[in-house]
Amino acid sequence: MAQAADPGSTGQRPATTSAWKPPAGLTQARIWPGASPDMPEGGKPAEVMFNVKKVPGRHYTGITEVTVPTMTVFKPVGENTGAAIVVFPGGGFRLLAIDLEGTEICEWITRKGITCVLLKYRVPKSNHYWDREEGRHVTPAVPFALQDAQRTIRLVRANSGQLGIDPSKIGVLGMSAGGYLVAQTSNISQATYSPVDAADSLSSLPDFAIALYPGHLCREGATLDPTIEVSERTPPTFLLAAWDDPTNKICNTTVYAHALASAGVPMEVHVFATGGHAFGLRHRELPIASWPSLVETWLKAINVLAAPSSASQGED
Repeated sequence: MAQAADPGSTGQRPATTSAWKPPAGLTQARIWPGASPDMPEGGKPAEVMFNVKKVPGRHYTGITEVTVPTMTVFKPVGENTGAAIVVFPGGGFRLLAIDLEGTEICEWITRKGITCVLLKYRVPKSNHYWDREEGRHVTPAVPFALQDAQRTIRLVRANSGQLGIDPSKIGVLGMSAGGYLVAQTSNISQATYSPVDAADSLSSLPDFAIALYPGHLCREGATLDPTIEVSERTPPTFLLAAWDDPTNKICNTTVYAHALASAGVPMEVHVFATGGHAFGLRHRELPIASWPSLVETWLKAINVLAAPSSASQGED
């Protein structure tokens, strides 16, 4: 959710300083063995949680001032397919929509037999990516979110045996600002931090990528963010957005799709007439609500999930 409102504005309930906790039975683990790289010395502000009224009649939980990033592993339900997806919630790099674009997405992913890893990446007050007054993207001094995303992909790959994951089937899924992280991790292979342990010797490039209503990609003149250099190494990518998204204009999706096509990257693109922004899994009354089944079909097409056998399809 690029350009998300700051805590305390209209449509938000009073904030609390209690730290976010994952669903019962799950544990979030710190992704850095010591202090997070490049964080200022001194006191660390407590996370701030608040409810935001985004979907009509419902709120989502936002968290901000995150300075200690964590990952939470959701184990697959039923048969384990060996695939894993790291989820990047959106929030305009000001907050994280931790349930709407996090836990709710992981619950759907695990029902497909896929391990879901929810990343709570850093969104400190001083590291915004969007200048509201100027109405433009700002490159932060330190890419905290990208550092955390690269580190998490490497950790999942390093612990693939313990987690029951095929290290060649690790993908990423992000919404809004999280969709921008999908594009970054898909194309920036060089580490954005100094190695801290053996996990950092592994690749941070995902094996497949899913970006829903991504932001920050379309720049002046309807051109792609110049830091996103699409190449033949970019993984197969699924893109989806709504034409009427008032927050992340459709150019963010189409300009990236054009770059993928030009580089010969396998991709699938879906653009719906309506759906707005930050719909997650909640707009069940709209056609865009079919996106989970579209993703599942695509995952079978790229051999991440097993395709139905010919017998189950009624063929001889």
